[in-house]
Amino acid sequence: MLRIIIKNKSLAFAILIGGKSTRFGSDKGIFKFLEKPLISYQIETIAKFKRDIFLVANSREQIQTYKTKIDTDSIKDFFLDDTEVILNKELRSSMLGIYSALKELSHLKYEKVFLLSCDSPLIKYDVINLMIKQSEGFKFCIPRWNNGFLEPLLAIYPIEETLKIAMKNIKNETYKLTNLLDENWKINYVSIEDLIQPLDKNLVSFININGPIDVNKLMKVYKENQIK
Repeated sequence: MLRIIIKNKSLAFAILIGGKSTRFGSDKGIFKFLEKPLISYQIETIAKFKRDIFLVANSREQIQTYKTKIDTDSIKDFFLDDTEVILNKELRSSMLGIYSALKELSHLKYEKVFLLSCDSPLIKYDVINLMIKQSEGFKFCIPRWNNGFLEPLLAIYPIEETLKIAMKNIKNETYKLTNLLDENWKINYVSIEDLIQPLDKNLVSFININGPIDVNKLMKVYKENQIK
């Protein structure tokens, strides 16, 4: 009997790894934390969802480096920043990485993407699961603090619609990520304090590694929460 396998393309994960890491001094994603690259913690968590995972890099050299530094068994593929759409070929922008990921995911016929940055290694399974559930029935789903601050790199975007907005922003040299939102979309703003914090008491999912001092903070939080 011929068995037909239907590929689930309703949602993919895309992790941005192509930032400059200027303050950190080296590529954050492959920085060794307790003998394991930072990004590996994140990948191990999201791999449990059995969805396709893509990494978005700034160069072919970076892709090759990652292939030698991390376990790529859970990685579907790498995407490369599309520098053809910018005048400054040295630009390292999350907006460019997002545009590049959206363009490739559109070609591959995915519907939505869960966007993440490689500098948030301790994101919790329960938080990701909550976001996926909260995205059902909405075009866009994003965490929001009670003060109104949004977390655009832990959010779920509609690919076709966001691709158009990202292209417009790049042409206008506008790189603020909240400009990717269209208020006409049906948006679910997920309260961090009310919905996410009960699942992640110390909100470790939102800890970003921006400089060397953050590694010490990460170590402290990691030990306190006994995160495996």
